[in-house]
Amino acid sequence: MVERFFSINSPNLHDNSMMLLSGPPSSGKTSLLFQFAFNSVVHADDKSVVFICNRRKLGNKPPFLSQGIDPSSHVFDRIEMKYVDDEEGINKFFAAFHMHDTFPVSVIIDDLGEFFDERNCQQRYRSPRGRELAIARTLALCRNAINHANETGPCMLMFSDTHHGDTPRLFHIYKRWLDSIFTIKADGVGSFILKNNGSLRGSCGLEMVRTKSAKYSVALQYLVLEGIYENEEHR
Repeated sequence: MVERFFSINSPNLHDNSMMLLSGPPSSGKTSLLFQFAFNSVVHADDKSVVFICNRRKLGNKPPFLSQGIDPSSHVFDRIEMKYVDDEEGINKFFAAFHMHDTFPVSVIIDDLGEFFDERNCQQRYRSPRGRELAIARTLALCRNAINHANETGPCMLMFSDTHHGDTPRLFHIYKRWLDSIFTIKADGVGSFILKNNGSLRGSCGLEMVRTKSAKYSVALQYLVLEGIYENEEHR
């Protein structure tokens, strides 16, 4: 499914309804999400995509498109930008999700963790783990909303988060609510490796499975795919 983040022919799969894209700062996550949104709309003629983000952040660091994508394409008319400032904006959106007459084929949230201010969360929940509790509450709300939407047709949630180590910083929370996680690592020579870590459900570590990785770079204001590779590993 790594193909869905780039401008190439890719299968329109809906096996996973909630997914995370996690990577280090300045690794092109917003660009990957925007290309994912574009591809979602291309594969669904009568559907839209909702892209949730912070207006100021997006203005300061706009996404780069893949080469060959026309910025004036009518496809972008079906990507609805929703600007929020904190987690309450996200919670309100998903709390009212069941009231929609029709649902988007995908909902995308750029840098979910940045919407949760640690001090405010600690004060609200009266706990040093307030931020984790707030994120778990939002993910539960998202799961209920996406499950409801999937009763009438495919609807996916894809969101990004920033990590500074080898794994997502809140993996212990994410693995409860998400179906799969994509991770990004720098290759040390200016490119990045996007890896599909497969399903989080039912993994036992005894089965050999095939996964895919994509090598890409962000150069000259373009998202550039350098190659896609297959891997075998125990899962």
